[in-house]
Amino acid sequence: MAQIFHRSTNFISRFSVFSYIFMWGFAILAVLWAARSPYMTRQNITREQPVQFSHKHHVGDDGIDCRYCHTSVETSAFPGIPPTKTCMNCHSVLFKNADYLEPVRESYRTGESIKWIKIHRLADFVYFDHSIHVNKGIGCSTCHGRVDEMPLVFQANTLLMQWCIDCHRNPEPYLRPMDQVYVMDWRPGPNQEELGKEFARERNLRTTAELTSCSTCHR
Repeated sequence: MAQIFHRSTNFISRFSVFSYIFMWGFAILAVLWAARSPYMTRQNITREQPVQFSHKHHVGDDGIDCRYCHTSVETSAFPGIPPTKTCMNCHSVLFKNADYLEPVRESYRTGESIKWIKIHRLADFVYFDHSIHVNKGIGCSTCHGRVDEMPLVFQANTLLMQWCIDCHRNPEPYLRPMDQVYVMDWRPGPNQEELGKEFARERNLRTTAELTSCSTCHR
């Protein structure tokens, strides 16, 4: 009986099957890459704000402490958005007639809060407590980056679960002396490994099993 299909058909069929598998694998990798891309995580992306508040000017140039504006960061899960009165403590005198500060003056006159655009956003199913991190010795710049160098604040880290878990598995490299928590340019010293273990013991850090337990962040 004569051969119905040409011999090259075998090659074409194999090539088609392997191409199909490769394409699906590539598609899955592309989806995973996209999910971790800055477009999805919002990392390194600035936002247009009602007032273009510069942390570089206020923190870096003027040396204003984080707690002056974020008053509840040591006592609450939420760091606190400063009320307009905090802004007016200075700007009732400084730049009091500047046009770009009119939204601040209007907010102060009317009592209506400025509608700031939130930069660091976690999913609703994630629980994060600022106070516990600050009081254990995790500095602001560890998570938020060098805000003292940001004319416009952006999300410096991915805030992905893996990023949190990596720290919870090994927090010692990030533990600072308590008087250095709000220092933006803090860097670990050569003896950080030893100090980190000492800080973890003194501050009663939970075990790795507890820190990486699902219920720690998902409540």
